[in-house]
Formats: sequence, structure tokens, C-alpha cells
Amino acid sequence: MSGTPDFFYREAQRLGYVARSAFKIQKQYKIITPGSSVLDLGCAPGAWLQVACQNLGPLGKGGVVVGIDVKKVKVPSMHCDERVTTVCADVMNLPREQVRALSPQQKGFSVVLSDMCPLVSGITTRDAALSAELGMRAIDLAVGKAAHDRTVNNAFEEVQSDGSGSSLGIDGVLQPGGHLIIKLLESEDVKEFSQICKPIFRKASWLRPKATRSCSREIYLICQGFQYRVRE
Repeated sequence: MSGTPDFFYREAQRLGYVARSAFKIQKQYKIITPGSSVLDLGCAPGAWLQVACQNLGPLGKGGVVVGIDVKKVKVPSMHCDERVTTVCADVMNLPREQVRALSPQQKGFSVVLSDMCPLVSGITTRDAALSAELGMRAIDLAVGKAAHDRTVNNAFEEVQSDGSGSSLGIDGVLQPGGHLIIKLLESEDVKEFSQICKPIFRKASWLRPKATRSCSREIYLICQGFQYRVRE
């Protein structure tokens, strides 16, 4: 990287984080709180694993961090404890039921992070299309049918509860009230992500972190407060 390292880069290096993006997003949005259950899609090299674990609070607060990646990822020794685990699997072919089974009591996650990124070919349109495909898969895993049943005038989708703590009709792995972060490569395709997420989250906004280099095309969709209401 040319030029003078920015503040977040220096801080991430000083504190021993393997990357800066997760560090600066959590610092700004406070997405992960003590006791959170966190799913990290595309967890290599492990930055979100570190940041998530550090924000779970003391061990007594509980919480878990589960990372999934197509390559085997060793949990970073710094900033991680026994609450962090990783799974080697292809997210594109992993059934939601298997992902949900990784969550505490199989009740889903309070935070879903997608840091997935395609192997960049240098062909802008191709890379953007692959990035969008990964992003859509993250939405599908997180919110399931809510992404398809959304209505512009009603952000709440009524579903029935089976009385066991799970909700019939909520087939995604993100809990009601939960948060979703998706990393994408900027393109015209990203508009569709806003159209899907804004009706079903309390707040959905785009972030190009200030520390991102001007040549970078990475952009983040920060979705807060999954608005899926359960009818008893």
C-alpha cells in the first residue's frame, strides 16, 4: 500500500488485528454487543473473528462467534477465546438448516457478517457480478423468505410461532432485531440490495469507510434491526 498508513490501519496494526475494516466498522456502529451470537461468512483471514470476540464482553456474558470459509481458517490466537470456532465449507452450497444448527440452541444469530469477496479478475463487470452473487447469498441465508415477501409499505411480516421459541415462516438464520453487514464491490447491482433490505430492517445504510483507499471499490451495507414480528 502506497502513501501514509491511515489511522485505522495503524490502530489495527498496533492492537494486533489482522485487518482494519472490521475494526473501524465496529468502532463506528457498535453492531456487536456483549453476549451476541455472531456468524461470520467468509471469515478469512480472521479480522471479524477477533473484533467480534473482543466485543462479546467477559466470558461470563456468553456469546459465540462462528466463522465459515471455503478454506480452513485457524482462529487467531490474539483477541480470540474459546467462544470462537470456524467451519470449512462453501457458503454457496450450505443449507440454511446446517448454518442455523451452528447457533446457540439452534435459534439463529443476532449478527450476520458477510465479508465474502470473489477472487478479483480485474474485469470490473465480472468481479461486480460475482460480488453481488455472494451478497445475495448472504441475504438469503440471513433473512430467508423475508427477502422475497417484503412490502414497501409494511416492513413487518406477520408469522406464526409454534410456541417453542422458533418462528414458523422465519427460515433465515438472523434473529428478529438482529443486524446484517454485507461487503460488496460497487456497481449498479448494489441498488437492488437497498430495495431488498430497507423494508425489512429498521435502518439500512451504505458505508464507504473514511479509511478506505480512494482506489478501493469496496462498500458496506449496514442493516440494523431486522423487523420481523412474530404473531403468537
